[in-house]
Amino acid sequence: MKNKFRILKILITVILFGFLLSFSLKRFNNKSLEKVSVNLAQTKNAVYFIDEKEVTAIVDKMNPTRRIGDLNIPELEKKLNNLAAVDSANVYLNLNGNLNLDIKQRVPVFRLNKDGKDFYVDEKGTEFPTSPHYSYACMLVTGDVPQEDYRKLAELISKIDHDEFSKKYFIGISKEKGGYTLLTSEGNYKVEIGDLDRIHLKVKGFKTFVEKYLIYQQPEKYSKISVKYDNQIVTTLNPNFAENDSILNVGRKELAKLPVLAERKAEAAKKIKSDAVPSVKKTPEKPKTVTKQKPAEPKTAVKKQATKELPKTAATPKKTAEKPKGKVRIE
Repeated sequence: MKNKFRILKILITVILFGFLLSFSLKRFNNKSLEKVSVNLAQTKNAVYFIDEKEVTAIVDKMNPTRRIGDLNIPELEKKLNNLAAVDSANVYLNLNGNLNLDIKQRVPVFRLNKDGKDFYVDEKGTEFPTSPHYSYACMLVTGDVPQEDYRKLAELISKIDHDEFSKKYFIGISKEKGGYTLLTSEGNYKVEIGDLDRIHLKVKGFKTFVEKYLIYQQPEKYSKISVKYDNQIVTTLNPNFAENDSILNVGRKELAKLPVLAERKAEAAKKIKSDAVPSVKKTPEKPKTVTKQKPAEPKTAVKKQATKELPKTAATPKKTAEKPKGKVRIE
């Protein structure tokens, strides 16, 4: 009996609690929004691509009645996360009826000009459009940059921003056929880095070149400094710099000699070929001459025999003439 009474007591308590909860929820849902708090989370680099007015306008559009019960929080959160300049959004309600929106905006790493269009790229490699009301100061990148290079470019620019030397010299990046080129603030020269691999070594090589050599030269002397090759730096002189005229003239003279040297090499090659051709032709003729001389060998043998016999015939008369002298004795 006691157990039945205890179970009945629990059931009555649950029913009363559910009734009170439904009544309070109904009352809470019918309540209007007291306040909409927009918290635009800021990082070290403050950005203002969206403001409170824009966010509250979205809330008013999705909840024109201003009733808490008519507000779809998951849908509102999804709407805010779909904004191009929003990295993440969190929406929740207080028991007091206050709507809180915590929004984290995207921070651009560089601004890309591609195919005649401008847009920003964040550290995650995500594209988002520029704002007509706000412009963020970041490095400008131009050229046909593939999306797979966004993260590497973001890492490169982050290293440049955290290095006083690099931040002083490099103000932009351009994508060309031969790779990437860093634009400098001093002089008219560009720094060619090629691909985005081993960036720290390439920047270190340029820094060494500047500290040990370029500080003693005028920056306008060069039009390009290439560090894309391993363990070497290649410089290109600026043709519009007056002090380079003498060096460029010497270079032009040396280049002008190249066609003459090429002609001489061609003539020497022709002579070598012409000298080599007769020697090749004579070698097959030797067996022919040998075959012609072979039948003549018996003739020469006959002649030799004739010549050998003639002295014998000539010697016989001498012997006959001497015999009588030998026979006569003189006393």
